[in-house]
Amino acid sequence: MDIRSVLKTIAQALRRAVHVLARPVKSDRGRGGIVIQPYRGYGSRKEVFLMGRVFKQRGNISGAQEGALGRDLMDIARRLLRRGIAEAVLTARFQGREQQVIADRDGYFHVHLQSLQPPAEDRLWHHLDLKVIEPLGAMARGDLFIPPSTARYVMISDIDDTVMYTGVANKIKMLWRLFVQGPHSRVAFPGVAAFYRALHNGVAGTEQNPVLYVSRGPWSLYEVLDEFFHLHGIPIGPILFLRDWGFTPRHPFPRRREGHKLALIRDMLALYQEQPFILIGDSGQRDPEIYSQIVQEHPGRVLAIYIRHISHQPERHQEIEALAKEVVNAGSTLLLAADSFAMAEHAVEHGLIAPEAVSEVIKEREQQQGEPDLKPTRKIKRNSQKALERGELEETLEQGDSQDTPPNVVVESEERERRSH
Repeated sequence: MDIRSVLKTIAQALRRAVHVLARPVKSDRGRGGIVIQPYRGYGSRKEVFLMGRVFKQRGNISGAQEGALGRDLMDIARRLLRRGIAEAVLTARFQGREQQVIADRDGYFHVHLQSLQPPAEDRLWHHLDLKVIEPLGAMARGDLFIPPSTARYVMISDIDDTVMYTGVANKIKMLWRLFVQGPHSRVAFPGVAAFYRALHNGVAGTEQNPVLYVSRGPWSLYEVLDEFFHLHGIPIGPILFLRDWGFTPRHPFPRRREGHKLALIRDMLALYQEQPFILIGDSGQRDPEIYSQIVQEHPGRVLAIYIRHISHQPERHQEIEALAKEVVNAGSTLLLAADSFAMAEHAVEHGLIAPEAVSEVIKEREQQQGEPDLKPTRKIKRNSQKALERGELEETLEQGDSQDTPPNVVVESEERERRSH
């Protein structure tokens, strides 16, 4: 490829990136003033949950046409200058029920209401109407995913180091990889899109199970992640962030949200009270500890926990082993996996996805990184509790630290093993 082609590719990629970053301020069509930005929500046939933000932004003072580069650059400038409206009062309407909510000091709001009548069953996505009543000035419509009666389980997945490599906070690097290097760049973990599609479709292929995402990143990355999911063919679902990174002179650092992820998962369990769950995370942060708490509080509700094993730190082994013991006590299963293939293989074995999904994961891996090195999965099943007490899991993890790729290890109760066969 010559230099002109390279420069043309980069220019086109940057143009797409600018258009995506300008997206949040386009809903007012350049008028400015008060704007509602709803994020995709989720719900059941009885109640729904949606988050969003109310902010004030400047109008479009340029004469540039919609879609033009100048207009997009102006919209990005307007985005940088916008400010959340503290304590804005909104009304939310859905299926005959209305709720009034108050935004927080940064303009973020939560809607959680019950519907008077069940939503239509002929579609998955439904609309919730929003209106700012104090101060007056904005209306919007939010999207809600409500699973059909065919759904068998709910999947909750972390994003950072679970769906994509670390770097969500590094916006420039992520934009370069996503828009310049394309969907097969080293952004998504190989095979993750095929695996998540298989979970969404279920073993029957038509289940349309809810797929919910949580992240420690800022809300400002919402549009970029949305584009990332589209480009990689990952099932689109609600993306819930745990904090706002709005840097201001009064708040120069990200605000901590201790326990917020645990609270979100508890809310999802309460909302889908008749459905079991699959939890997916990574070993690098606090996912093992959070999921351990969940299986303690809800024994029998968690079908499987998949932890993408990325940490080589010995101090993390004890936390992971503690999670394994709780999983065994709750009659569930834990898989520590270095790749999506091991997760898919395990999900097929337990009747969670269709058998042909494994070949799709392998095919996707080959497209992203060539011939995959598929490592076997070490199984701790028979007398698993005693094996954990002997430190068998920690010993296996320590042996893996000397390798380039951590080992795949499944820990399963005897009861769960019997049910899967």
